[in-house]
Amino acid sequence: MSERDEKRDEITGVFVQVRLGSSRLPRKALLPLEDGAIIEHVMRACRLVRADHYALLTDAFSARAFESMARNEGFDVIVGPDDDVLARYEAAARLYGTSRVVRATGDNPLVSASMADEILRIHTRAGADLSHFPGLPLGTGVEVIRAGALFEAAGEAYDPYEREHVTAYLYRDRDRFAVLEPECPGPYRFPDVKVSVDDRRDYALIKRIWRDLYRGEPIEIDDVARWLRRAAGGSERTSTHGEFSPGAGRETGYGHGSSAQVPRSRPVHE
Repeated sequence: MSERDEKRDEITGVFVQVRLGSSRLPRKALLPLEDGAIIEHVMRACRLVRADHYALLTDAFSARAFESMARNEGFDVIVGPDDDVLARYEAAARLYGTSRVVRATGDNPLVSASMADEILRIHTRAGADLSHFPGLPLGTGVEVIRAGALFEAAGEAYDPYEREHVTAYLYRDRDRFAVLEPECPGPYRFPDVKVSVDDRRDYALIKRIWRDLYRGEPIEIDDVARWLRRAAGGSERTSTHGEFSPGAGRETGYGHGSSAQVPRSRPVHE
């Protein structure tokens, strides 16, 4: 079967989990950047990913705040449980009949459509259950999940952590599920850098990046990588001004798609 035929047989959904109830930075998805709120920029970037369906997955409390924005950006809004994010993804995948899911989160305005397309291509060719690029700056990547594996997780996971963190069940059973983690392209490798928004410090960094790079279109990984190298004085690890630091990605990232460790308790990121 050719790659073109493989793509024709697949139905892809790009699903962005988002809610307003963040404990560290409430309503962070609605914080402003130039030309729109954080969640609007997430949607604009994700809308460039090659897919058949695009939806925000949220809870009842948050849905009304996102409806108009989502409609303007070509996204549906799917309402599900607050803490059971896995159930939201299962419901969306069944609703659209998707065979593969691109999972993104609503606090990542620098998510890369080009890297999402690339991991989607690799995932499909390999027939994997779950795929992502380790090493990207935390907040620029996505996960791709085979819908069948997602349904198995939704039917079997009982740990609240596994319900809140969509792919934890799959990472915890690598003997059963095919987890694909190809190394990201070298120029984009910043494994210890976070460009996701979890707190005020993160938001300040994103605003600075926006000021320097935003030109009316989603900011892609090439520009982000060049900016990070300049800000770090040529190093790929840390800024001399402490605006991002070694280990930031590893400390925060499971909700953003990092799989290095799957602890029993860590807050979800949306």
